[in-house]
Amino acid sequence: MELTDLNFRVDHGDFADAVAWVARNIPNRPSQPVLGGVLLTADDNGLTVSGFDYEVSTRMTIPAEVVEEGRVVVSGRLLADITRALPKKTAEIQVDGAKLIITCGNAKFTLPTMPVEDFPQLPEIPVQTGSIPVDIFVDAVTQVAVAAGRDDALPMLTGIRMEIADEEITFAATDRFRLAVRKLEWDPHADVDEAEVLIPAKMLADTAKVLASTTTAPVEIALGGKNENVGGEGRLGIIGENRRTTTRLLDAQFPPFRTLLPETHTSIATLPIEPLLDSIKRVALMAERGAQVRMVFDEGELTLSAGGDDSGLAVETLPVDFHGEPLTIAFNPTYLQDGLSVLDSKTVTFGFTNPNRPAVLIPGLEEEPEQTEDGAYRAPQTDYLYLLMPVRLPG
Repeated sequence: MELTDLNFRVDHGDFADAVAWVARNIPNRPSQPVLGGVLLTADDNGLTVSGFDYEVSTRMTIPAEVVEEGRVVVSGRLLADITRALPKKTAEIQVDGAKLIITCGNAKFTLPTMPVEDFPQLPEIPVQTGSIPVDIFVDAVTQVAVAAGRDDALPMLTGIRMEIADEEITFAATDRFRLAVRKLEWDPHADVDEAEVLIPAKMLADTAKVLASTTTAPVEIALGGKNENVGGEGRLGIIGENRRTTTRLLDAQFPPFRTLLPETHTSIATLPIEPLLDSIKRVALMAERGAQVRMVFDEGELTLSAGGDDSGLAVETLPVDFHGEPLTIAFNPTYLQDGLSVLDSKTVTFGFTNPNRPAVLIPGLEEEPEQTEDGAYRAPQTDYLYLLMPVRLPG
């Protein structure tokens, strides 16, 4: 077992943040004990905390007063619990034989170490491909990840598809019951015209959530620097200030989704999101096992209902700006609330074709919908849409 004279001092808060960032990606049941560990490396750069389970790697570098350089591996979850509870003082960390000793104020912890030589070599970050402002990156990932599948038996649905076309990126995700698509502009750094990759949705969403509260700098996306090489290493890197993470890309075929997007609608409805969400939550209390909330759109009025005469009934009405033929449609209330909650708008516009076809939710239109010569309504151009399959109405 490799021994070290590691010895450093570090701010307890910085230390806790770094360990928490790395430990959140440690598997609950690692295939090898060392994969449940975090690697602490003290050198001229300060302290780097790293983790890697052969799928996702994370590393964060923080300032530290390094007395003796070295490396050590300890249990990640135990270290995260300890650092979170440390007194608000400078922490002193040193290795004594096969033990890691943490002293902070009057508190002292001794942890067993793991063999450093057993810890897997951290993967290299691919060449940086481009950057996205952090607020736009976080919004885009949040809006799309809500529609990603969670069934590992269908890996093509557990990812977020990322399409690069010059200065535009398209994110898309679907679980077969809903589809979310977000377009955004980015700053390409490399010679990339077009590329397509499939990124694990959970990893991307977790990374975005942390970056939202820890950095204001642009997020660097690293997939490679040439058209033919983008994604060729099978790995994505994300860099946000002093945080770096990589993940293995999904080797699966994302379903073709653009054929699902209607070019026209038979009816269009626009209304405020907040009162609609409140109404859905109330009405859904009477939905059997959350099965469905019915929505009846008519001129000037939306009626929401759930349940029935025998099991109890909830009914609520809201004003709506409605264009087209009256329509009755039903949705899974959870899926409907998911889409409404990430629209990043005060109003929502629904586009319908018929009660058995998917509806489209987009940020609310501020102008009257445009009609075609045959009286249909053109699907509005938008940077974000949430397509939702309806629930079949009884009878």
